[in-house]
Amino acid sequence: MIIVTGANGQLGRMVAERLLKAVPTEEIGVSVRDVEAARDLGARGVRVRRGDFADPDTLPHAFEGASKVLIVSTGTTGEAAVRGHRAAIAAAAAAGAKRILYTSHMGASPSSPFVPMPDHAATEEALRRSGVPFTSLRNGFYISSAVELVRGALETGVLAVPEDGPVAWTAHADLADAAVLALTGEVLDGLSPALTGPEVIDMAGIADILTRLTGRPIRRVVVSDDEYRAQLVTHGVPESSADLLVGLFAAARDGDFAPVDPTLADVLGRPVVRVEDYLKSALTTPR
Repeated sequence: MIIVTGANGQLGRMVAERLLKAVPTEEIGVSVRDVEAARDLGARGVRVRRGDFADPDTLPHAFEGASKVLIVSTGTTGEAAVRGHRAAIAAAAAAGAKRILYTSHMGASPSSPFVPMPDHAATEEALRRSGVPFTSLRNGFYISSAVELVRGALETGVLAVPEDGPVAWTAHADLADAAVLALTGEVLDGLSPALTGPEVIDMAGIADILTRLTGRPIRRVVVSDDEYRAQLVTHGVPESSADLLVGLFAAARDGDFAPVDPTLADVLGRPVVRVEDYLKSALTTPR
């Protein structure tokens, strides 16, 4: 049985939905914190069980009978995230999984200024030590994050963020397709190459695209890290989240998210989503 964790989240749900088209329903299980929110999957024949990385005692039942487990990285950061990932890896190994897959990031590094990246690096080390064959899907930076970063600019006409660098923005849908292929086939072993979109674009490039799509000028303005952080906190963003976003820009200007790799398109056997096409769709879809 293929077990997918985090199937109530955006990426995990996409993977579960695609698996339903790829393998018999009785071969799919999901591990979720909120079983009620996954009721629709259960109604379609998917095995739904509660599993919470922060409550490791729930994981043996959630992972029972697993042949492969996809561990979708948690939304927390720091030691809590790493501890939860390690618990999930240990539970998957104990369940007898023949392969453990994990949604990592192209920027995974113990020295990254972007808080989630050391967590990914630590989790990859736990995978190496597990003794189980593994695949760490080093996903490109989600384009959906770019949409959130520019929403204010669509109202003000000014994209005021810190100095950044080019980012290989990547669509959830493409990454979900790749995860399903890794779960059901023989692609992507160990640390994957960066699974990225086809181009790198910085914030100035995003502003240019928005200008074309909206028909009105979107001006890119560089602000200091401190000024940006202060603005976020003033608008009610928790300090920890503000620090995380400042770290994102610091890592981008270090080039951590810049390499474009053809692996994702090669694995999928088709072109992957371009930033402008994604933004065009996002801007015309009601929130």
